Amino acid sequence: MTGAAPSPRANTPKPTIQVSAPSAHSASTAQQQQQKREQQKREQQEREQEQQREREQQPEQQHETQTQTQTPPPSKLSPPENRRPGRNRSAPDYLSDKATAAFIRRVLCPQQTGDKARSAPAPIDELLPPLTSRNDVDLQLYAFIAVILREFVQAWYNKITPDETFVAEVVQIIAHCTRTLEQRLRKVDLESLLFDEIPDLLDRHISARRASRHAIARPPTEVDPREVYHSLCPLPYLSPVPKPDAPETVTLQLENETAYRRILVQGVLAILLPTEDLENPCLTSLVGQILSETIIGNVIANKAAQPWLLYEGLSILARNVSEARKGEQGRRGDPGKSSHRRSRSELNSSSPSTPQPVAPLSSFAHRLLISALHWMFLAYALVRLLVTTLASASSFPRRTGRSSGSGSGGDIGEKGYMTSGAGAGDTSLGGSSLVEDGPLKVPVVDFRVWACIANLIDLRSRMPWLSGGISMVQLGLLEGPGRIASLDGALDRFLSHHIQSLFTPTHLPPLLRSLRAALFPNNAPGTPSLRPPSNDAELVALRHRTAALLAGLVPPRLYALYFSGRPPWKGVRGGEAVDSSPLDDSLDLFFGDEYCNKHLMYGVLELVLVRLMPELSEKQVGELMAERLGVMDPASMDRYPLAP
Repeated sequence: MTGAAPSPRANTPKPTIQVSAPSAHSASTAQQQQQKREQQKREQQEREQEQQREREQQPEQQHETQTQTQTPPPSKLSPPENRRPGRNRSAPDYLSDKATAAFIRRVLCPQQTGDKARSAPAPIDELLPPLTSRNDVDLQLYAFIAVILREFVQAWYNKITPDETFVAEVVQIIAHCTRTLEQRLRKVDLESLLFDEIPDLLDRHISARRASRHAIARPPTEVDPREVYHSLCPLPYLSPVPKPDAPETVTLQLENETAYRRILVQGVLAILLPTEDLENPCLTSLVGQILSETIIGNVIANKAAQPWLLYEGLSILARNVSEARKGEQGRRGDPGKSSHRRSRSELNSSSPSTPQPVAPLSSFAHRLLISALHWMFLAYALVRLLVTTLASASSFPRRTGRSSGSGSGGDIGEKGYMTSGAGAGDTSLGGSSLVEDGPLKVPVVDFRVWACIANLIDLRSRMPWLSGGISMVQLGLLEGPGRIASLDGALDRFLSHHIQSLFTPTHLPPLLRSLRAALFPNNAPGTPSLRPPSNDAELVALRHRTAALLAGLVPPRLYALYFSGRPPWKGVRGGEAVDSSPLDDSLDLFFGDEYCNKHLMYGVLELVLVRLMPELSEKQVGELMAERLGVMDPASMDRYPLAP
């Protein structure tokens, strides 16, 4: 028995291997896992120590995003969960493309959300009709549409019926309008609209506000500034001038304004919608109500005309420009300068009794030499720019011709709705040829944006010699030898080419995303991030802060020279605060009245619509409806024509 026992075990080695091998393999696996855990712990400790050293070396005021970009390469190997919180803090979750698409799908395509059979949700461009030619722009626009329909349509419509066809038809109508508007927008001269015509409206608004504030009448004669402004910029639908002591004037003015918005939207729908959709009164009335009250009435006329919102917008703009300048200076700065500056400060602190030599910059001759060198470099840069412009102007496209929108003629002084010579009921735009072919283009140097900026800072009153010098240079460029800045000249082509490069559709999605975050936080018209002041003291404090931020954009010496009249050698000292009262008074003068701001907002709205749809300036709204439907619409009130 004992001698025969080894032979079966020797002939069958597999059971022995099956018993012994797993134990050895498990032991080696446990050892490897333990070594991996220890190695991961050591690597994690090393990364934490390196990150701690980096945080100690960086200044305390540096932003968190800059610390992430300046970390050494080993930190890039950190797991994604360590980087995700920082990214989520920089942008809210509801503004991401994935969350936005889910929100749109949940509101506008609920039947697709309830379909559990699909492995992956279909993209938005397959579920909804296209609004524009770009999917990224459509995503942001559909987010606006989803918020508006959910809050103002589905809130009451779902209580009546669970049918979802009505909302889909509303989306189809809006999509048809946006596609038509995009086609018309391609034919509009955007550089003339944004840099010539709209600044012309702002320039006339500023001039009218100054005239209304500084009336000719002397006490005891009292003149209402609103009446003076309304007489200079007559808009029939903003009549009569509302007065706090006469409530009937406030009510009548609001009724006229509401009727005007309704007629304006009727004219827009009569041009954009196809006939079969225009014949559906239920859909057109609902879409018209959304456009006239929710968008034009609530956003453009009421919110955009509020003085506090204009101050907040200017504050945000000034703050962003300041942060961009600081970031650019930080990127351009040499990293060795900070260490050199730190070593000098440590040396000075270690030996405070050592007398410091007087810097040569205190010498007047040295400052004069530095200033002369700066002017020489500036002159060289200008000459180099001029030569480069003349050399490359032949490769730029020509600007001759007329813009596609309708206009008031080639004279710059006759553009806009604030022409004092035109009556309130005048609806013509000049000759029919100009209406058909569009207004004459203007050289870039002669755009009204330059006159608007000069009027904003009151250049003619503060520095008339500088205003006259700039006018002489402008005249020399337009009518001087070579006429390099005249229409289709070398400098005109160069400037127009660089302006056109700004109008890229890639800027629209971030702009729409920021606008949605400001108007509809968390995709709902809840408590906005910008809250109106509760009293006049808070409004004045907000205006003071805005003026201080705008003053911070200008170099202190230049600001003191222009607004305070100080010579350059008596500039603002290091501890002296800049006096922002001139800018504060200008903000109160230009944008301090809501009623006057409404004139400006409606003027810009009319101008944009007339450039997009020239038919609004050629025919009355009733005539447009009669052409499309074959019957004159008695509800269209022709006493409110569109004034270009």
